[in-house]
Amino acid sequence: MQQIVSKNTMQNSDTYTIKTKTTSLELMNKAAQAVMKNYPFKGKVLIVAGIGNNAGDGYALAYHLKQKHIDVEILLTENKFSKDGKYYFDLCLKLNIPVFMNILDFSQYDILVDAIYGIGFHGNMPKNIEKIIQKMNKSNIPIISIDINSGLNADNGLAKTCIHSTLTVSIGALKPGHLLNMAKDNIDNLINENIGIEIKGETYYLLEDTDFKNIIPERMNYSHKGNYGLVGIIGGSQNYTGSVKLANLSLLSLTSGAGVARIIAPSSLIPSISPYLLESTIYPLPDNNGQIIYNKENIDKALSKVTALLIGIGWGQNKNNEQILNYILNNYHIPIVIDADGINTLSKIQNIKPGLILTPHLMEFSRLTGLSIDEINQNPILIAKNYAKKHNIILLLKGPATIITDGSEVYITNTGCPGMATAGSGDVLSGIIIGLLGYLKPDIKTISFAAYINGLAGMSAQAEKGSVSMLASDTVKNISHIIQKFTQK
Repeated sequence: MQQIVSKNTMQNSDTYTIKTKTTSLELMNKAAQAVMKNYPFKGKVLIVAGIGNNAGDGYALAYHLKQKHIDVEILLTENKFSKDGKYYFDLCLKLNIPVFMNILDFSQYDILVDAIYGIGFHGNMPKNIEKIIQKMNKSNIPIISIDINSGLNADNGLAKTCIHSTLTVSIGALKPGHLLNMAKDNIDNLINENIGIEIKGETYYLLEDTDFKNIIPERMNYSHKGNYGLVGIIGGSQNYTGSVKLANLSLLSLTSGAGVARIIAPSSLIPSISPYLLESTIYPLPDNNGQIIYNKENIDKALSKVTALLIGIGWGQNKNNEQILNYILNNYHIPIVIDADGINTLSKIQNIKPGLILTPHLMEFSRLTGLSIDEINQNPILIAKNYAKKHNIILLLKGPATIITDGSEVYITNTGCPGMATAGSGDVLSGIIIGLLGYLKPDIKTISFAAYINGLAGMSAQAEKGSVSMLASDTVKNISHIIQKFTQK
């Protein structure tokens, strides 16, 4: 896993390292060398520099490029320098590196380097810099961003105008803005380089393949389906026409390793669900016009021997569901995953029991918290973490990068792709989660693993079908070979 830190933590860590271990000039030098080693600089290079220490990294890079006999020039956005930045700028002048202002024609250059803002950007961008960034993006010339794309918020990945980079070389540790919200749309390739900055402060983690090595135990011959859990899936309503989705959820839970899957649905929906169920069991519940009727005895029979439960897919919203959810939460102490309409129901009753696993997207999380989507987007990690801590739950907040937190730790998965922005993708994730909970611990690592393999399967599907044409069912087809990679040998 890779470290992720907030802008404030990174700045404090930088200050601490300079006070106790090295100089700012040496860190600039190391940052420049880190960028240089990660991209094959050749041809004619333009360093576009702002006024702070990020510009200093750019000047140090220009110095090293010139030393390697690479043709390099500098564009100043303003004739102003930080103290340490000026040191490297003066070295560039001694090497006769050309310096310009107000260049907007980039056609003569082979590579552009973004050293305008770094993580310190906030507020409104001056019009002249906005114009430069827009021209850089339209140039179709490779752009290398130092630390983070100028204009991209380091804590949340939001931007009005920002650089679209061919490569971003993060310095010290990744920041949330490298991963969240608009980051993926503006960073083609991302590499982090540790240049010796000692991190002081809270750390989040970006998950990688190695974090899940052998997470799934090898199956023994001397075992049976009961060893791997009986998972229940409560869902469906009259207005929910995707009966195949309920069946797919069941199939997914089995593909993910559960021993038995039980679909619990309104009786009137069973004829439309049954043709799609081959390996799973069905438990019909009495309903009224497609809505499950609240009855304690029927619910207890339906949940008999169930070891983990998923609630809410296609459930709709009505008073019966509120009563059903309340009853289950107050009387069952098995791993419970709540998704989709189940979250909308939970937001009404606000009976958030410790140990729950909630998987909202932004709108559903907005209903749970009472905060607007814009408010959440401004600081999604902290808001998610505080909510999980307050209620002692595991929260999985869906997005371009998925945030998973138990209120103590925060993990981020960056797997996934644009093709997953289609109906049913959230259902696929829920099916994987409940399948894994049949036989793995209901902890943050298991939930993170579900999000991770869901994203990998989606990426595999997109490679086959393309981002426009792929369906959630294409992700489903790729789950089994992805899971195989993480099974103990």
